[in-house]
Amino acid sequence: MKFYRLYFRRRAPLLIMLALFIAIFAAVFALYGISPAAVFYPAILCVVAGAPVFIRDIVSEHKKYARLSAISKLSGELMSAFPEEKSPADEAYMQIIESLRLELRRLGENASAKYRDTVEYYTLWVHQIKTPIASMRLALQNEDTPASRRLEADLRRIEQYVDMVLAYLRLDSPTSDYVFRETSLDAVIRKSIKKFAAEFIDRHLTLDYKGTDKTAVTDEKWLRFALEQIISNALKYTREGGITISVEEPLTIVIRDTGIGIVPEDLPRIFEKGYTGLNGRRDKHASGIGLYLCRRILKNLGAAIDVESAPDRGTAVFVRMSRSEIRVE
Repeated sequence: MKFYRLYFRRRAPLLIMLALFIAIFAAVFALYGISPAAVFYPAILCVVAGAPVFIRDIVSEHKKYARLSAISKLSGELMSAFPEEKSPADEAYMQIIESLRLELRRLGENASAKYRDTVEYYTLWVHQIKTPIASMRLALQNEDTPASRRLEADLRRIEQYVDMVLAYLRLDSPTSDYVFRETSLDAVIRKSIKKFAAEFIDRHLTLDYKGTDKTAVTDEKWLRFALEQIISNALKYTREGGITISVEEPLTIVIRDTGIGIVPEDLPRIFEKGYTGLNGRRDKHASGIGLYLCRRILKNLGAAIDVESAPDRGTAVFVRMSRSEIRVE
């Protein structure tokens, strides 16, 4: 129906002009006393003779409209096989479209090159900055004092922020380094906890984790990154008490803390990029990127993340893992 509305709207001036011509002939014939039939019958004959041409034009335009409608659903790179140009205007439109396609391709290639350069630079930067971090951690390895534990916690946070830079850059990368295999959740959770051992000890916070025999099809490195972000947040906003980690049905990693909690108005927005909320504004150092990265990464892993919280009642984070089976091809 849309095609016919557009078609007759476009052809309306021509149809009105033909009707006007017939009316002019009828008026002139009437002035000379000639019977109106002298106009009526030739008009009927013209309509009958012109109908096949009119119908052919409708069919041709409908095919062209259908072809263009199908092409419009494709990306710019895939657009091809345009209808044949039938008028100078059609040819001009095709030249404009081709110019825009070439410009789009050029802009895409430039953007891809800049993105690759950025990732390469920050990848190099990450490797360079991790060298002094490792050196400082090695220097603190033989010390076990409150000051050394605080320094080790600060080094861990620096390393975490460095990893966040790379994770953020790689989120929209056309290539992926995800490696999915059946993974022991217990091993992933214990490795994630181990990085925070010094901070738990120094701040006198408890950790309750009893282990699990559950496995999931996932990428161990990226799952660890997400869990470490969640544990880091729990530690940041927990002043006393501790953190409890468990694996519940259906295949869900649950991280509960006894921290300050999240106000109800912030809960719907905590996964938005850059949103820090009331606690983040008080902390002054929150970036609003951690939970955003967690959600994006877990989505790529086929998992989901939910949060339940209330002010002064702690926070519970639920990482719902996929139950997909490994398929060998």
